Amino acid sequence: MTKHVIGLTGGIGSGKSAATEAFKSLGISIVDADEVARDVVAVGSEGLRHIVARFGRGILLEDGQLNRPALRERVFSHEGDKHWLNQLLHPLIRAKMLADIGAAPSAYCILSVPLLIENNMENLCDRVIVVDCPESLQLSRALQRDGSSRETIESIMASQASRSERLEKADDVINNTGSLDELHKQVALLHQQYVKHFNLSA
Repeated sequence: MTKHVIGLTGGIGSGKSAATEAFKSLGISIVDADEVARDVVAVGSEGLRHIVARFGRGILLEDGQLNRPALRERVFSHEGDKHWLNQLLHPLIRAKMLADIGAAPSAYCILSVPLLIENNMENLCDRVIVVDCPESLQLSRALQRDGSSRETIESIMASQASRSERLEKADDVINNTGSLDELHKQVALLHQQYVKHFNLSA
């Protein structure tokens, strides 16, 4: 059976993670880009071996795991290193996501990607869900959750696709301005629609 892929995205503080968890609670397989990005640089991985070969063992923590803050600082101050890292990791992440999609046991799967629109990954998806709320609400939620400064959150928001750009790409929209219960109801309704649309068994 063809594996149907539903892309799910949203800006920082939109509630993308909560929507992803709601689909998971319905028994739907989740392929999470953030988890995949961690997997491809895990201890013993091809990705980590290449990173150590370029930057030295000083880029590792004492337990052998990647020192992410150190790597982030390095690549943001060296454009050549940033380009090299993207060239290394993007194909590995894409290949792992495709493998995970192929192995997903549920009738359709959710591909949860924060930068789905920005990285032009809609072509991997049959449909795209955007979790949406006003930018002012995104900001207040992210400030409460992350403990980051207002300037940092605003900088992240500015680097992401705008609310209008995301909504232009959406096949389905989850309006996350209300309660968690209201979000779960919208997810349940979309699940029913996908089962019917793809002629799947729930």
